[in-house]
Amino acid sequence: MKVLNLYAGIGGNRKLWTGCEVTAVEIDPKIAEVYKKQYPQDNVVIGDAHAFLLEHLHEYDFIWSSPTCQSHTRMQWGQNRTPTYPKMDLYQQIIFLNNFYDGKWVVENVVPYYEPLIPPYKKVGRHLFWCNFRFEAEDIPQPKNFIMENTLAGAERLKEWLGIHYEGSLYYDGNHSPVQVLRNAVHPGLSIQIYDQMRDQPIQGMLWEVE
Repeated sequence: MKVLNLYAGIGGNRKLWTGCEVTAVEIDPKIAEVYKKQYPQDNVVIGDAHAFLLEHLHEYDFIWSSPTCQSHTRMQWGQNRTPTYPKMDLYQQIIFLNNFYDGKWVVENVVPYYEPLIPPYKKVGRHLFWCNFRFEAEDIPQPKNFIMENTLAGAERLKEWLGIHYEGSLYYDGNHSPVQVLRNAVHPGLSIQIYDQMRDQPIQGMLWEVE
C-alpha cells in the first residue's frame, strides 16, 4: 500500500505503521532530516505539502494530512490575541480530497478557537479528524503541563512520550519553543488505531459524526 504523509513533521503518526510504502512531505529541511533518520526506508520530500498533494493526488492508496495548526489553535489565540488569518489550506484539502480523490484519506488538525467551517468526523482529545472511512479511537493521555511546557527538559519528556528521539532541539522558523515540533506530532498510539481500522474499512464518502 502506498501512503502519502503530508506535513510529516518528525513523524509521530508514522511510527507504528506497517505494510506500507510511505512518501513523507515536510517543508523544513532540519525537521525532514530528523524524520529521515527515524524512517530511512521512507521517501522524504522537502517541499510544500499543499502543492505536492495537487500534483501527485492519484499516486497513493491512502493520504494522511496534518496541515499547519498554529493559525487555528485556541492556545495561540488565547495567549497573544494577535490578529492572524486562519490558513485555509486545511479546508481546501478536505474539500479537494472529498471530491477528487478515490482512495482513503484523513485530515487531522487541532480543536480551533472558532467553530470548524466543515464539521469533523471525530474529536479525539485535542485532535479533530475529517475522513472518508469509519474508525473509533481512544486518546493517549498527555504528560503533565503538556500545553504550557516550553523547556528543554520538557522536550525530552515529550520525546519519551512519543518514542521519538533525536539529538538537540528543533525549532520552527520564528518559534523559540523546543517543544513545539514535538507537541504538533500525533501520538503513534492514536495514529495506529486509525491506520489499522482504515485498512479494513470501506470508503464511504466524507463522514459527519462529531461526538
